[in-house]
Amino acid sequence: MPIICLTGGIAAGKSTAARYFAQRGAKIIDADQLGHATYEAGTAANQRLVATFGEAIRAEDGGIDRKALGGMVFGRPEALKQLTDIVWPEIRLLAEAQTKRLLKADPNAIVILEAAVLFEAGWDDLGDATWVVIAEPEVAIARAMTRDGLTREAVEKRLSSQLSNADRRARADLVIENNAQETDFVAALNHAWLGIAPTND
Repeated sequence: MPIICLTGGIAAGKSTAARYFAQRGAKIIDADQLGHATYEAGTAANQRLVATFGEAIRAEDGGIDRKALGGMVFGRPEALKQLTDIVWPEIRLLAEAQTKRLLKADPNAIVILEAAVLFEAGWDDLGDATWVVIAEPEVAIARAMTRDGLTREAVEKRLSSQLSNADRRARADLVIENNAQETDFVAALNHAWLGIAPTND
């Protein structure tokens, strides 16, 4: 069965899509959760992060203090690249291992890797197809302001730091639009699912 890579920008609806597919029976691998796992005490990434950024980022439990680390890399492209160069390869290894475990347990499973930084990290080669959830900028801004309580300026700054919708479209095997009513989005998700689900679903 196929392995799908799923991505999208801020407030596009990527996580909503992942939850929908999970309800339909897909096995979801959440790259953000894997990222948290790389910060845990005893991992190779944890040790390299402390060696790179210092003991100040070590939490009481031996893991990484994400707030302290974030303060060191925010607005500093070189430091951020140091962080991603350490963490992204480890997340990839975890995603590959989890995919193998899921398919060993159920060779017919549909596995979906959900990752906001799929293209930036170069993980899109981990799947058989790449699906992108797209929301137009004004729609995403309004959603993020409402959902996260952010100012328009803060959301625009986040959007500007991400890949554009055009870039994502160009690299997608399937684009799922999420600009209208929720019912339209669900219909688009269902159509995408029916394209890969077993015929007896």
